[in-house]
Amino acid sequence: MDHVVYVDSKAKELKKILEDQKTMIIRGATGKKLPYGRVFEGDILYFIENNGDGMIKAKAIVKSVFNSEKMTIEESKKLIINNQSKLNLTDIQFKKWSEKKYLVLIEIKNIEKIDHFFIDKSNYGNMDDWLPVENINSIPHHSKYSCN
Repeated sequence: MDHVVYVDSKAKELKKILEDQKTMIIRGATGKKLPYGRVFEGDILYFIENNGDGMIKAKAIVKSVFNSEKMTIEESKKLIINNQSKLNLTDIQFKKWSEKKYLVLIEIKNIEKIDHFFIDKSNYGNMDDWLPVENINSIPHHSKYSCN
């Protein structure tokens, strides 16, 4: 399964991923929200920056996934602290994710920069920061050089 993953441009997450300073993605919520239970080892993640130019610029393979049970804030903080060397979160990100009851930690490998392409997400309605797409080629997209 392929996934389109928005990363935090203010925290320079894509740069950290490409420079191998960040090898784990985190998502969380007060309930079991995407990508909880929907991402698996071997899936491919395509990265796009929030507040960016709408271009997918890199991809990686999922190495491992951890879906937490319901946690207290203290348990969330401990889990994040134990994985901070891979997550490389800013203080603002740490605060955001440590307040969540359910966390998903996704370790990535084989990170590579790819030819940028724009995806047409209009068919997906009000999408959040994670979009499972089955196959990236099933989404209408064009390269940065296209005039469409």
